[in-house]
Amino acid sequence: MRANFESSILGRCREGDFGIHFQMDMLEQHGLKGVYFVDPMPALVYGPKIIDEIVQPIVRRGHEVQLHIHTEWLKFARFNPVGRLTGRNIGDFPLAAQKKLIALARDILVGAGAPKPTAFRAGNFGANDDTLRALAALGFAFDSSFNGAYLGRGCAISLDAANLGVRIHHGVAEVPVSGLRDRASRFRPAQLCAMSEEEMRDALDHAAASGAVQFSAFSHSFELLSRDRRVPNRLAISRMEALCRAVADDPRVTSGGIASLPAPPARPVRIHVPAPRPFRTLRRVIEQGYGHLAHEVRYVRDVVAVTVNSSRWGKIASGILLVLA
Repeated sequence: MRANFESSILGRCREGDFGIHFQMDMLEQHGLKGVYFVDPMPALVYGPKIIDEIVQPIVRRGHEVQLHIHTEWLKFARFNPVGRLTGRNIGDFPLAAQKKLIALARDILVGAGAPKPTAFRAGNFGANDDTLRALAALGFAFDSSFNGAYLGRGCAISLDAANLGVRIHHGVAEVPVSGLRDRASRFRPAQLCAMSEEEMRDALDHAAASGAVQFSAFSHSFELLSRDRRVPNRLAISRMEALCRAVADDPRVTSGGIASLPAPPARPVRIHVPAPRPFRTLRRVIEQGYGHLAHEVRYVRDVVAVTVNSSRWGKIASGILLVLA
């Protein structure tokens, strides 16, 4: 258990730690604040102390903790709060069960030292409209589970993927994952392992120029490591540093958290997804190809061990950087 925690949350490898503490270091070096969506469900398997170890350093350093849920943990839980129900995504459960799971996870998070969360993100982005209804009933103000890349692949929130603007939906403000189109009909999310520095800068510039109230880029606690988690992923690290620098240097935007987001206007601004640029996409494909080759041989050799060791722990924490325009 401890080895997987160190790998997946602390991002520990032979060259040092590149997980949540390293990420907070980088944010702070640029004067930025991060929002960490933390999954409390492992407490049902390993006890609450493991959640304390994630939450308390984030809170002490002044970053924001919000709620994240991976319902896959229920298969391994000592106690299942919804009886025999299990599922990969929170949206797989009926409304009453979703309310019970979200309320329990919120209470575990608060018990670990986090302020009462006001925002939620579903594991695998696997939410549906009932998830938003459950959140509204429990007093949550924001959801950030809408990711156009996951529509039809777990995400079942009935919103238009061509609109990246914040808007009220079933009683909560939906804060979609930002991104752009890398092909005519394919959305690419603003994720460190998915976008090049050029694409991230272009997506950020588009959001600021379009009057968006936010730009939502995300990563995971283990994403700055190679796929076998043996060495740092220098490409991902350089992308995070470039994003932090772009935010810090752009006078149009400021760093903030979900809790500080303004309420959506009565008539929300429609933020269109940036159009594809084929040569930009090609440059990213080539860049990522080189990056993957650096670790591919080791990854193939160790893939079985990595799957066994990391299949659950890799889903505890998700980080997000919120940028206000």
